[in-house]
Amino acid sequence: MALRVAFRGRTGLPGLLSCSGHGRPSLSLTTQRNNSSSPKINVDYDQATGVAVMHMQSPPVNSLSLDFLTELCIGLEKLEMDKGCRGLIITSSQPKVFSAGLDILEMYGKSPERCGEFWKAVQEMWLKLYGSNMTTIAAINGSSPAGGCLMSLTCDYRIMADNPRYSIGLNETQLGIVAPFWFKDTMVNTVGHRNTELALQLGLLYKPAEALKIGLVDQLVPEDQVLAVATQTMTKWLTIPEHARQITKSMMRKPTLDKLRSNREADIQNFVSFITKDSIQKSLRMYMEMLKQKKA
Repeated sequence: MALRVAFRGRTGLPGLLSCSGHGRPSLSLTTQRNNSSSPKINVDYDQATGVAVMHMQSPPVNSLSLDFLTELCIGLEKLEMDKGCRGLIITSSQPKVFSAGLDILEMYGKSPERCGEFWKAVQEMWLKLYGSNMTTIAAINGSSPAGGCLMSLTCDYRIMADNPRYSIGLNETQLGIVAPFWFKDTMVNTVGHRNTELALQLGLLYKPAEALKIGLVDQLVPEDQVLAVATQTMTKWLTIPEHARQITKSMMRKPTLDKLRSNREADIQNFVSFITKDSIQKSLRMYMEMLKQKKA
């Protein structure tokens, strides 16, 4: 499938130079598939500071569909190739939600081939974010269950809105799904083995204060200050010598990354075999029916 990337403001590429609100040169990047009506990802890149802000803008809840993941990965590739981009903040343009996680419609009633393509895209998103050379900060301005939580866990630092209506966690077992080993490993690396064991078996979703207590997030701030504080925090991180920080990050994360890299095909086959089981498809159907009843 053909892919299209649109840029504004980068030297040597078509488009006009735009400016940030502070008068600094910036780049606005959108990536989208040709069959999408509007971009699901928008990236504002401030060339003066070397910091990009990735806005997830896929209504209603930034579900991680194949199209969404493809756009996100294209955006990440473009930023990684720009040696001037040192920091990435990920946030949501949708009210009350960071990301609701994997799109159930990508897993229900689909062929094994389509499920495999989807899961490979999920893997790619995780590999690119968890292994990024950039400093990455999740500005979690809404609820972030399941795959949304995984996305935030890939970041170096997590700032969440201090709103008790929001929650975050890997709650896959509540849907009858098992979080794969690399979801588990990412959470163990963040909150420790015992907290992860409880969280994954029970499919726990944590309120912000609870998430802060176990280290699932690093900081809570008023909801209207999430992005501003993330920007301030990024400035502090970028004072660290880049090579030293990158080598340290790689040292900490490489074993976890290599574990998936050496088992990607087996992981895809395990997912496809599991998700296409009649019992799992039934669980997904029941969950979707429950959601429809709630909306009604």
